[in-house]
Amino acid sequence: MVKYELIPEQLLYEGTFAQENFFEPGMDEIWIAATHDAAYIRKVKTGALSRLEMRRIGFPYSHQMVQREINIMNGTTEAASYALEHGIAFNIAGGTHHASRDTGEGFCIFNDIAVAATFLIETQKAKQVLVADLDVHQGNGTAKIFEHEPRVFTFSMHGTNNFPLKKTESDLDIALSDGTGDEEYLTLLNENLQRLIRQLQPDFIFYQAGVDVIASDKLGRLNLSLEGCRERDRLVLEQARVHNIPLVAVMGGGYSTSIREIVEAHCNLYRLAANIYG
Repeated sequence: MVKYELIPEQLLYEGTFAQENFFEPGMDEIWIAATHDAAYIRKVKTGALSRLEMRRIGFPYSHQMVQREINIMNGTTEAASYALEHGIAFNIAGGTHHASRDTGEGFCIFNDIAVAATFLIETQKAKQVLVADLDVHQGNGTAKIFEHEPRVFTFSMHGTNNFPLKKTESDLDIALSDGTGDEEYLTLLNENLQRLIRQLQPDFIFYQAGVDVIASDKLGRLNLSLEGCRERDRLVLEQARVHNIPLVAVMGGGYSTSIREIVEAHCNLYRLAANIYG
């Protein structure tokens, strides 16, 4: 999507970040292999996925698609290492939360949040991970991958009538009615996020920061304003900062009819981070 090019261009143009703030991930596949089923990985890499499997994913198959997906996985994993050092880091792509261990769907082949969380847990760099998934679509793949892993808590706040129609149970799901606006959304988020941090005492947060919650989104069905979406991001970043919890944010969805509004909504997250962590 063009937004992945426009976001860094805008951040550089306005001076929010400089070129040295950006990194390009490597292509190591070790943590993908530790997270996803070996037979599924092999089918993805060799182009052996069935027509039905590819239809569920939504992309036409290509070698470039596979390489892009591996790049995204490593981007979030390397961002986790940077966050441990600096407090916060981002993957300008990422948020592929519909992929489970042995299937892909909804434009997600592998699950970057799950891959990076597995890296942190298995290397003992984190003992309790909180996934705060605030994309309008439920993080069903992440929930499925970690359904028997107490060291990763999955929290999804999403549209009840949105994709996927058949939800997978997260550790905490908050299903929102069509048309939910700023006040109700932000109240629910603030109450639940503070409670989860207090009860879980996580030592790492993954934030799925999809902007498909805004009113102009073609697929979202919610009614958040651009400012409401920005306030959502502020609540998450400030809670992480106040409690000294390293955080990685991934961009997730955004399908507004206005590409300018999509980029603005995503860039607000980075601007907030520059102020809160600067």
